[in-house]
Amino acid sequence: MSNQSEKGAIHFDMVIVGGGMVGISLALMLAKQGEWKILLVESNSLDMTTDSALSYSSSFDARSTALSWTSREIYQSIGLWEQLGAHASGINQIHVSDRGHAGITRMTAEEADVDALGYVVENRWLGAVLMNRLKDEAIEICGNTQIDTLKPRSNGIDISMKVGANSSQEELNVRTDLIIIADGADSTTAHKLGINSRRSAYGQTAIIANIQLNQRHQGVAYERFTDQGPMALLPLPDYKGQYRSALVWAQPEETASQLVEATDEDFLRSLQQRFGHRLGTFKQVGQRTAYNLELTLASEQVRRNVVVMGNAAHSLHPVAGQGFNLSLRDAAALAEKLSEARIQQKSIGSLETLECYYQQQRIDQRNTLVFSDSLTKFFAGASNVAAMGRNSGLLALDLVPQLRHRFIKFGMGMTVPEARHG
Repeated sequence: MSNQSEKGAIHFDMVIVGGGMVGISLALMLAKQGEWKILLVESNSLDMTTDSALSYSSSFDARSTALSWTSREIYQSIGLWEQLGAHASGINQIHVSDRGHAGITRMTAEEADVDALGYVVENRWLGAVLMNRLKDEAIEICGNTQIDTLKPRSNGIDISMKVGANSSQEELNVRTDLIIIADGADSTTAHKLGINSRRSAYGQTAIIANIQLNQRHQGVAYERFTDQGPMALLPLPDYKGQYRSALVWAQPEETASQLVEATDEDFLRSLQQRFGHRLGTFKQVGQRTAYNLELTLASEQVRRNVVVMGNAAHSLHPVAGQGFNLSLRDAAALAEKLSEARIQQKSIGSLETLECYYQQQRIDQRNTLVFSDSLTKFFAGASNVAAMGRNSGLLALDLVPQLRHRFIKFGMGMTVPEARHG
């Protein structure tokens, strides 16, 4: 590294803490603008050789992410979509239903006049494409690095880091105009700055697994609401001639624990009973993982010389599949505002610049969070009255064009329904 400043610290325009999909995507957006001195810091090791997109091979159990139409456009703007799309499964239709009741609605790419409402991409492929591009950019990368101390000053932040394994750690001192914290939920970096999170538990656990089908999914994503929690089955690319969908199944914590520990046969039987046979017969379940669901919001997202992003800023219920897509929109908006600040010769770390970004994204964030949270609670009730309300809501989606249009746009990440409070 170069650019030594006073007291031996190395200067960077910005330091991105977190080498996950949000952090790397933001780094690539900024690198496309040119001239920035960027440092990307990750607590885990970053292998820049084995995760090559050229050597990519899928696996049945590969985890995946649903990308909205707007996320596709963002990746297209930085020249990544052609490669990403090579192993993406398009969502041609979204089928929403309420188990045991008549309410149902379908939303199609045709009525939205697009190729697909969204796409499902395996995380390993998405990561491989991002890492492959990262190697080609003028971005400094520090893997296996822990943030030790953060010292705000009048026009930036001094950061002390420990780099390397415990037995051979070296200290690295960095001075930056802007630190972007994207190291995930319960961010230790944010905590070091006194930025905490407000948490609201849903009392549910999400079960994640890939399901082998006995028939093609035809690009249909299914969202099914039950009295115990919602489930989604998202279309995946075929694997060695096997038809697959990605399952996200929210259940009460005790029930979820039993399902995770159940035999494959018992799990598939329970899933088939809850979901039905719209995708035919479920033949195989892959490795199951589970995590508790909660809504989290950072107490601050911007302050002078600091931005909090991704799950460190907000994490959503996966019912609407909007968590990563919202974070990607945040990243694109921040990159745009930082570029404008440079053109206008303003400080990229000034509160004025960062508040401008946050105020632009605040409405998108609020509406997306409120909509996802309300959708979860709206479909949670088991009473007959609640069921009637859900059926009426799904019927309205089917019959009222303006309402359908707003929901389709929301799913595509283009606009969001106006949040209603009180």
